[in-house]
Amino acid sequence: MMGGFGFPFMGGIVMLLFWLLIIGGVVWLVQSLARGRGSSETSAPASESPLDILNRRYAKGEITKEQFEQMKRDLGL
Repeated sequence: MMGGFGFPFMGGIVMLLFWLLIIGGVVWLVQSLARGRGSSETSAPASESPLDILNRRYAKGEITKEQFEQMKRDLGL
């Protein structure tokens, strides 16, 4: 007796699609959780102004005084 409404391999295809969806969902979940943790440390909060970001970068030593002054001029501050 044939299963799958007359299509003998329909059950195998459906099972393959099911497992691909499960595995894809797990991969997506792991990536989104990992990305969420890493991005909070490197990106600035949305409420920070460009001057706040510039001051923070200068305070951390990421940019020199000359770069700081040039960027302030570029921002029109």
